[in-house]
Amino acid sequence: MIYDPIQYGAKADGKTNDAAAIQAAIDAAHIAGGGTVLFRSGKAYKSASLFLKSHVTVHLENGSQLIASERLEDYYRPNQPAASGPVSTVGTPVTGKPSYVFLYAYDAEHVHVTGEGTIDGCGSAFVRRISQYYVTGDFYPRPTLIYFENCRHITFRDCTLQNVAFWTLHVAGCQDVLIDALRILNPLDVANSDGIDVDHSQYVRIRDCHVECADDCICMKNTMGNREYPHTQGVIVSGCTLISTSSALKIGTEGVDDFEDILFTDCFIDKSNRGLSIQIRDGGNVRNITFSNINIKTRRFSPDWWGTAEPIVITAVDRDTDIPCGSIERVRFFNISCEGENGALLYGLPGHIQDIFMEHVRIRLVESSKWPKHLVDLRPGKDMGIVSHETVPLLTHNIGSLYLDDVQLLSVTGEEMETEEI
Repeated sequence: MIYDPIQYGAKADGKTNDAAAIQAAIDAAHIAGGGTVLFRSGKAYKSASLFLKSHVTVHLENGSQLIASERLEDYYRPNQPAASGPVSTVGTPVTGKPSYVFLYAYDAEHVHVTGEGTIDGCGSAFVRRISQYYVTGDFYPRPTLIYFENCRHITFRDCTLQNVAFWTLHVAGCQDVLIDALRILNPLDVANSDGIDVDHSQYVRIRDCHVECADDCICMKNTMGNREYPHTQGVIVSGCTLISTSSALKIGTEGVDDFEDILFTDCFIDKSNRGLSIQIRDGGNVRNITFSNINIKTRRFSPDWWGTAEPIVITAVDRDTDIPCGSIERVRFFNISCEGENGALLYGLPGHIQDIFMEHVRIRLVESSKWPKHLVDLRPGKDMGIVSHETVPLLTHNIGSLYLDDVQLLSVTGEEMETEEI
């Protein structure tokens, strides 16, 4: 059955706060045992936070817009007060649950967000420009566009998600998640505007998405705030095209629990500051990870962003003196082609990285930006920063076991080069 927010009083003029009418339609569909809340083509619905419920589909017709409020007081604050003050901790203070959420679901099942319309985060209301290349906010974390917690059998399909001030789509403690054919279009200069964050969740399929964002496009996490749930496991990412000012495909840095059985395949990464990244800074371990059939093109962005154009990064160092890092093992890179302004970096504390396999991997150095070269980025971590080092296709440090099979390392001039150690 169709539930039309306009019939519940929504103005759909892009100015009026239609939250009460939209929520009434959602509640009616839920009480009836299920239904579709329909956003009509050519209409713009502005809204405060909305609560999605079991067996409800939110469907946006092509040409419809659901626009988040630019007023902070219109946002729901699940579980904790908002953070305040400047970012002062090592790494990132994103350890709790989101402070502000636009679309929120908790302990729900069979919830779908679908359609060819647009969900707009109105992110410019919560950030300010620091430089020509960097935009951030005065409080942290800023509103998350979509946050689903402890949900089962959920689907996100076909929508365009855009203009967020913080994480775009965050699923935490969820099982059986399908994320299919989303377009995530965020400015490439807005800090923390991650595309998709999978946190303490299992059986997740992310396929055929296009993501452009500052910070990470698709990231696996195990945050402290959601530690009551099982660790992230059983995730498949396939068929995606990605552009990032940080990492396109990433595991970490928030990793208080283990990551295992994760597959990234058949993706194209373009114009990104990093390609594939595993960054372990907390106690969680990483094992049984595969990256396969991926083409990567990297370029440097401003130093505000982590990374110096490395196509592949595996690092395991302590976040600070009180947080020792976990280990990384059984990671396979198969049929990976890389071109960019820096080489791959494998760097860890003694005994923390082992059984890394590179098969049919090509890394070719190509300069394309105005930014300084011959740098290695080891952030975040205790006594870690950006350090000077000659640019080479593959740089290693304290790797317990590294297996190379048909690995081609080429300089800017096309000359074959050898692996180097720090």
